[in-house]
Amino acid sequence: MKKYFLISGGLLCVMFGSIGLFLPGLPTTPFLLLAAACFANSSPRLHKKLLENRFFGGIIRDWEEHRTVPRKAKIIGLLTLFLGGCYSFVAIEYFPLKITVLLLLLIPATILLRLPETKGCVNK
Repeated sequence: MKKYFLISGGLLCVMFGSIGLFLPGLPTTPFLLLAAACFANSSPRLHKKLLENRFFGGIIRDWEEHRTVPRKAKIIGLLTLFLGGCYSFVAIEYFPLKITVLLLLLIPATILLRLPETKGCVNK
């Protein structure tokens, strides 16, 4: 039962992570890392497929082996947060809500900035 729960959770995380590639505000990397953890504990075949993915396999491998993320991924994440924050600041009219959104964006920005970076080309 646990195996099927983890496989289902992993597939759901891959789905959300894939949607996050195209939908600003929905993070991709955390969902894919969670999917990798689910598959590592339930389905070696699905875990291997995720690690062999040409788009995000390297980032997942870096995280699993070294607990690091590439600088490029950090920059893209921070830019996405910044652009989403700018859009929200302009689109929202109620000032206290603007401040709330900006404060909430500080949490993922702080987490991203604190993550250790990959040294060299580990993810290739």
